[in-house]
Amino acid sequence: MNPVNRPAALPLICPVCGRALAPAGNTLRCENGHSFDLAKEGYVNLLLSHKQADTMGDSKEAARYRRDFLNRGYYAPLRDALVQRLSGQTGRLLDVCCGEGYYTAALGTIPGLEVWGFDLAREMVRLAAKRGGAHYFVANLARIPAAEASFGLATLLFAPFAEPELVRVLEPGGRLYLVVPGRRHLYGLKQAVYDRPYENDEALPQTRTLRLVGRERIDAEICLQGQADIQAVFRMTPYFYRTAPTDRKKLDALESLDTEISFVLAAYERPDGSV
Repeated sequence: MNPVNRPAALPLICPVCGRALAPAGNTLRCENGHSFDLAKEGYVNLLLSHKQADTMGDSKEAARYRRDFLNRGYYAPLRDALVQRLSGQTGRLLDVCCGEGYYTAALGTIPGLEVWGFDLAREMVRLAAKRGGAHYFVANLARIPAAEASFGLATLLFAPFAEPELVRVLEPGGRLYLVVPGRRHLYGLKQAVYDRPYENDEALPQTRTLRLVGRERIDAEICLQGQADIQAVFRMTPYFYRTAPTDRKKLDALESLDTEISFVLAAYERPDGSV
């Protein structure tokens, strides 16, 4: 959110009182006098406690592992599919739990889209802001500091489905594009680690308000080159925390790893008049 190119009218609200935030030099300020400084990278921290931004969400190490892995292009098929799917759309888009901005920055290249991204981890947002292509802020998904119906589009990749908040910030008729792992996602990695690898269930979240209007799968095969990339992708998955140390060590001797990647991209719509 560089002071030079940030929009004059912001979709953000004060996390203290809920009033609209507006640019004021190198800060964002509400009419009640609450202010939030822009970091040198251009993002703004809208968590009520700045200490929380360093202790909540992914660690600095995890953020850098993820950045380095994604920079090598292994998940480019998903990035490109998202850009293709959203090309031609216009208006304001919110990338929910944007991580280090790999997909957010790519969406920011689409003409006519004004892209915003947020994450709970400050290090993720700091790295995202360095990528550019969007306006970034630190916030909690449980209470997004954005005005009601302030976004016509939203994306949610591998993140918790907080439907009430997603519905609140989407315009009536707005669309959410959600990504979950496909059935054979990283199956080669599972084969290397587990005696009995299993497929994903591809389950989409149950919704009370949003309406499913489309679903497609993105499949590709990749070859992970070197220990750094093998360990990086493993750390990006829930398997890293659920796997016994003896099974984790099975990856240590590998110098390359062939695996499928697979993603399900689902589109949801907020019906007109829903709240």
